[in-house]
Amino acid sequence: MAIGLSTYAYTWRMSEQRARPLTLLEAMADAARRGVDVFQICDHAPLAQASDRELDALRSEAASLGLALEVGTRGVRPETLLRHLHAAQRLGSTLLRSMWTDGDDRPEPAEVRRRLSEALPHFAAAGVVLALETYEQVATAWLVELVAELDSPQLGICLDPANTVANLENPDDVVARCAPYVRNWHVKDFDFSRSPGWVGFQLAGTPLGRGRLDYDGIHARLEPERRGVSEIVEFWLPWQGDAETTARREDEWTDITIDYLRSRHLD
Repeated sequence: MAIGLSTYAYTWRMSEQRARPLTLLEAMADAARRGVDVFQICDHAPLAQASDRELDALRSEAASLGLALEVGTRGVRPETLLRHLHAAQRLGSTLLRSMWTDGDDRPEPAEVRRRLSEALPHFAAAGVVLALETYEQVATAWLVELVAELDSPQLGICLDPANTVANLENPDDVVARCAPYVRNWHVKDFDFSRSPGWVGFQLAGTPLGRGRLDYDGIHARLEPERRGVSEIVEFWLPWQGDAETTARREDEWTDITIDYLRSRHLD
C-alpha cells in the first residue's frame, strides 16, 4: 500500500499566515518522519519556475528521505502540462495530477479533448500518467466520458469524491463512475454541520474515519494495491482562530489519519 501526504495536508503549516511557515523541504521531512511512502507536491507555484538544478536537488533530498514524489498542477493548457511534465520527469514522478479548469480558463469538452490530444504523446514518451481530478466545477460524467473516449494508458482520473458534493453529486455514484479509470486517490474525509443559528449547513473536513467518506467501500472498489493507485492524504481543515492553533490541529489530524489508514490495512 502506497500512502502519501500532499502539500494540501500542510496547507496551514506552510501558510504565510504563520510567523515561520514550513518550507517544502521541511514538509517532506515531516512526511518521511511519519513513515509515508509518497509526497505529492500539488499546486505548488514555485515548482513551475524551478531550474533543473533545483529539481534535481529536490529529487535527491526526497530519495535520501525514502520518499517517492508526485506532481500536481491545474489546467489543461499544453504549455502548462508540458512544463510540469518536465518537472515530473526531473523529480522521478510517474504521475502528474491536473484539473480541467484553471481560473478563468474553462474550456468546453471539445477544446479539452483537442489540448489533451496534443499533450498526451509527450506523456507517452515520458512514461508519465496524467490524472484529471474530480471536482465540483466539472460534471463527473464529462470527465469520465473524456477519459473513456481518448482511451489512452497515459490518461486517467484522480479521484476525490469529497469535492463533487458541492455539485450535488453523490460520492458513491462518483466512485462507481470513475473506478475503472482511477490512477490516483485523494483521501479526504468530510462532514456536514449546522451553521450558527441553525441557518443552513457547513461542509468541512474531518480526520479520516470521523466523517462521511466510505473509506472501506472505496478501497474495496478501487483495489489500490493491485492497481498501483497511491492514496494521497489531503485535508479541509477550517480556520481554528489563529495560525498556530490551526497548524497544531493540522498536525494532529495528520497523525490520526495516518494511524487510521494503517489500521485498515493490518494483515
